[in-house]
Amino acid sequence: MTLLAVDNITVSYGRLTALRGVTLRIAEGEILFVTGPNGAGKSTLLNAIAGVVPPGSGTIMMDGTAVTGASPEDIARRGFSLVPEGRNVFGTLTIEENLKVGTGMRSDRKTIAADLESVYQEFPMLAARRHTAAGVLSGGQQQMLVIGRALMAAPRIMAIDEPSLGLAPKIIDQVYDILVRLRQRRKLTLLIVEQSSTRAMMIGGRMVLIRGGRIVLEGEAGEMVKDERLKQAYFGFGDH
Repeated sequence: MTLLAVDNITVSYGRLTALRGVTLRIAEGEILFVTGPNGAGKSTLLNAIAGVVPPGSGTIMMDGTAVTGASPEDIARRGFSLVPEGRNVFGTLTIEENLKVGTGMRSDRKTIAADLESVYQEFPMLAARRHTAAGVLSGGQQQMLVIGRALMAAPRIMAIDEPSLGLAPKIIDQVYDILVRLRQRRKLTLLIVEQSSTRAMMIGGRMVLIRGGRIVLEGEAGEMVKDERLKQAYFGFGDH
């Protein structure tokens, strides 16, 4: 079943067009990687789906309902949770206070306490340091915190922008192990912006490559990484 449908969306910042007629589908339970060079429009795509930036044209639908131009709060209530690039923790707040920020859009307040304990079960490190200021955490710990915070919004789709950014390879492995485990346990659909096509191949799922605001290549991640057209599309040469 198609959970998220993006049809021919265009996003501009003044005279700069960041996305040009992007169309994609994400099935429930799927992993979709979005890769491409810097400035290709990857983060803009996530922000457009999340309602942070409005598309100039095109449509975005979740579960068959149009959400184009809806507020980030409305889209979050429908089950879309965004983990932004750079993590964006609230450094002066405790871990627990950061996690509770993720509940702001929820209407089912009665289950928040149980969900908080569930996040602590997923991330024992967060539980042990729940009263510690988030600003003293390492980069990997902060990434776990923002994933936990996104879970507190009770999402069906979790979008993660560059989860490996600035992290050591061993920590990146841990983060992806967590994401794969969460997908299995919670039946999450994952939309991941990732520069490393090799990482996408290791995890599996589908991948699209964006360059110049357009999707120029798409397919199964494992097959795409072997395809010479990936390098051609990534670096902007070849017949595309």
